[in-house]
Amino acid sequence: MPTLRVYILSAYGYALLYMTPIHAIVLSVIEGITEFLPISSTGHMILASTLLRVAQSDFTKSFEIIIQLGAILAVTMLYWKKLLMDKAIFLRVIVAFIPTGIIGFILYKLIKTFLLGNPWIVVWSLALGGVLIILVERYFSKREHPGKNIEDLTLPQAAIIGLSQSLSVIPGISRAAATITAAMFTGMSREASIEFSFLLAIPTMAAATGLDLIKSSSNFTTEQYQLLGIGFLGAFITALVVVKWFLMYVRNHSFVPFGWYRIAIAILFVLFVLR
Repeated sequence: MPTLRVYILSAYGYALLYMTPIHAIVLSVIEGITEFLPISSTGHMILASTLLRVAQSDFTKSFEIIIQLGAILAVTMLYWKKLLMDKAIFLRVIVAFIPTGIIGFILYKLIKTFLLGNPWIVVWSLALGGVLIILVERYFSKREHPGKNIEDLTLPQAAIIGLSQSLSVIPGISRAAATITAAMFTGMSREASIEFSFLLAIPTMAAATGLDLIKSSSNFTTEQYQLLGIGFLGAFITALVVVKWFLMYVRNHSFVPFGWYRIAIAILFVLFVLR
């Protein structure tokens, strides 16, 4: 017997619907596309859920966290040798992960209760982050292009990148934008900064998913596990394509278009969805 769908009156004046398989597919594709771009995957899923009128229930918030592991699996398949076979890189990734791991664990309840699911936080974070990306790119355009590799990072520099990543607990900030920008400020090349961001995503999202499953999985229904499976697979397949494209893109392009995109999407949502 199909599960009864319940409509809920939202604060925005329209009805919200619990997640369906179609919603899961759409959100998973959005996750796979946006996880490694400097535009915030969590922020985009929250905005997409608002646009699709999916209720921001505890499960929806867990879904937005857990399916990110599907995208991370795509990176793991591409980079597992570099992460596990190179001790220097592995050590720097772990050092960079520690600040986010600690902050995410301590602030888990605050993040899930007050930050996830709030589209206003997302649009402000997207807009301000977009401005920052444009300013950072202008700064680097006037300097000699940095060229350090991941192996050249000092451990304190890796920790600073990890602290920057911890800002992404705020939806809309973008984990990728925070880590790539911080890495470039340490003198790393653009491509090396992106690769380090990819590698750092592996323990970060594995820990975030594991923590949420420990906290929430006992409340999931069979249907909800099926939705998670759909989301995981969709994010994995989409991310495989996007990761390879992104690495080719950055060899000849800056992040400025992503900055303008963030500002534009924030303005459009305020004008046509959240007003």
